[in-house]
Amino acid sequence: MLYATFDSHQRLMAPFHVMAQSISDWAQHVLPPGEPTATWRDLAAGGMLTRSAMAASEVFNRWRITHARPAFNIESVESNGVTCGIIEEAVMSTPFGTLLHFRKDRDLEQPPVLLVAPMSGHFATLLRDTVRTLLQDHDVFITDWHNARDVPLRHGVFGLDDYTDHLIRFLDKMGPGAHLMAICQPCVASLAATALMAQDNHPAQPRSLTLMAGPIDCRVNPTSVNDLAVSKPMSWFEKNMIHTVPWTQRGAGRKVYPGFVQLTAFMSMNMERHLGAFQSMRDQIANGEGDKAAHVKAFYEEYFAVADLPAEFYLETVGKVFQTYDLPRGELSFRGGLVEPRAIRKTALFTVEGERDDICSVGQTVAAQDLCPSVRPYLRNHHVQTGVGHYGVFSGRRWQNEIYPRVREAIHQVAA
Repeated sequence: MLYATFDSHQRLMAPFHVMAQSISDWAQHVLPPGEPTATWRDLAAGGMLTRSAMAASEVFNRWRITHARPAFNIESVESNGVTCGIIEEAVMSTPFGTLLHFRKDRDLEQPPVLLVAPMSGHFATLLRDTVRTLLQDHDVFITDWHNARDVPLRHGVFGLDDYTDHLIRFLDKMGPGAHLMAICQPCVASLAATALMAQDNHPAQPRSLTLMAGPIDCRVNPTSVNDLAVSKPMSWFEKNMIHTVPWTQRGAGRKVYPGFVQLTAFMSMNMERHLGAFQSMRDQIANGEGDKAAHVKAFYEEYFAVADLPAEFYLETVGKVFQTYDLPRGELSFRGGLVEPRAIRKTALFTVEGERDDICSVGQTVAAQDLCPSVRPYLRNHHVQTGVGHYGVFSGRRWQNEIYPRVREAIHQVAA
């Protein structure tokens, strides 16, 4: 019922958002040529629409949840001293995800990297800054996960094993010599996929594995996120967090953890800050400071674009990663067999953590080093970045200037 109610509300509000968008578009159109975009005019029939009213329309239109993946908008990048155009290519697709390649329009010999995006309520575009930075020195692919509410029920379920299997299939498609890099939640599946490929002596097992701010062992320095996961039985998560996609969507009948539920929970923790951001955006637009408002607009366009998770994947992740700690306890299974990280020998291992990370605290990711005793010392490294929280590990100034050079070095020193 919750999902159906939410869906009905969105459809009811759609005409009002169209109206608000029309007002914003009209206001932009009537600005005199050459006048700075950041300037609004009191126009129209005796000031019928003031700058404040136009700003309010813009804010109203931005304060809404969407379910479509935003564009990556990476059209070019500086690489090897030249400007390269970027073309997005779908190399391989399944009902639940696409192996997306950011192909350069120049033939450069650069290490191929599969960037594993989280399936955690947002789209892979959340890693736009990570991708743009990696493209400077690498041939970049990404796991572009699909919104579960758009996947018809006939395609079956999608659990943690299916996620891991996708990584193996994607690496196999890329061929030998690729490197694997995981951000946050998929660190567990990425380590498992690497171990399984090593167990099978798979020719496409990654040359290096970079794990960044991921929950390898949540028993270490538990965060509030970890505490929440163990405070309730699995039956509570299944009853309260899992909902059915309504008949109006392509995935009608599928059980999912809705992205809007997670977003609502996150926002409620800092609602005052979010409301303050929108108030500032309204004031900036009304005062003719559109350039300042652009940053807030871009952030919330991404933040409010949500993706539903398949129920099986969500519940298995909560259970195996956050409650029973299957991987660090040596009990993680895949298709009935045991995952054995000690089988990893040929893959270099680099782990990265953020000093102020309140989602995956210091110690949770480096735990992977102890799980891989067969990796030789010269093929392993660890880095704790001072002064950054969770998102600062893979985006922003310190990612670009301090963390990325270490990631690049870890990849290039073992590149085929």
